[in-house]
Amino acid sequence: MRNWLYDLNVFRSKAFEIPVISVGNLSTGGTGKTPHTEYLISLLSEKFKVSTLSRGYGRKTRGFLTGDMFSSSLEIGDEPLQFAHKFRNIRVAVDENRVHGIHELTYRYPDLDVILLDDAFQHRAVKPGLSILLTDFYHLYSEDFLLPSGNLREPRNAAARADIIIVTKTRKVFSPITRQRLVESIKPLPHQKLYLSYIKYGQITSVHKQECSVKKEKKVNTIFMFSGIANPYPMEDHLKSQCIELVSITFPDHHQYTAKDIARIKQTWDDIYTRNKLMVTTEKDFMRLKNPGIWNLVVNLPLHYLPIEIDFHDGDKQAFENQILEYVKRNKGNH
Repeated sequence: MRNWLYDLNVFRSKAFEIPVISVGNLSTGGTGKTPHTEYLISLLSEKFKVSTLSRGYGRKTRGFLTGDMFSSSLEIGDEPLQFAHKFRNIRVAVDENRVHGIHELTYRYPDLDVILLDDAFQHRAVKPGLSILLTDFYHLYSEDFLLPSGNLREPRNAAARADIIIVTKTRKVFSPITRQRLVESIKPLPHQKLYLSYIKYGQITSVHKQECSVKKEKKVNTIFMFSGIANPYPMEDHLKSQCIELVSITFPDHHQYTAKDIARIKQTWDDIYTRNKLMVTTEKDFMRLKNPGIWNLVVNLPLHYLPIEIDFHDGDKQAFENQILEYVKRNKGNH
């Protein structure tokens, strides 16, 4: 009903002169929005002044806020905090009202060239200049159903709003036959470009040394992984290849850790009797563990995190980057 009212212009979508790129999905999460947003930041921040704008899911604050590496996830959310930690040359902002957030950003930072909206496909109050829709290779929206039968937040035909569709988490080795199957399933419209991306895992890194501490070729007996993300299975599969046994504890997506959770994590770790063991979490979880009152419970644990990036298949990389750069170049002078 809400989409219908927007389609009829009963509810109005606000377009902006500054380039606005939205990254989102139709499903309830786990498609890889954060690494894809980071890819866009890396691509654009070399040539343009960039800001991210998120709702700040899980934060305990309200309204418009800017953040930096000294913020906490309770203030701005785990994903914006991760952006602020990894990219010091961009603006990071949160606002549950994205229209207000864009107005604030352009007022406070008139030299901005582009704003990246994280997880905003359903935020129809803003009409982005370029809309990117992500879908998991193993859970395509075109083969999924609305909640509660499936994991879709809105009907499949809402994908028509996207300018770009990215199939994420594909295999690194990819055949033209599989690509054709994806095209036949998704059926991109004439105005839509379809790209395929895959996950690249970095080096397992100590949270204390902030350096790569485990060589890829080194195999341990047991890896203990804990996480609070929507879809931990790809990371679990990756870690299984680097150990004999994987022990995993999962928490809800964007979970804010408590003292009880840390006690459970420590007890599970202590119960693993081998000395050749490793404790690993995700970058997002690391951001939430840095919260006041929790970090002092974690600081003595031998904790590591596994960074992830994304990359594109074949000619998709150049075509995708060209489309993004051309859009920003063409529109950045309009404001």
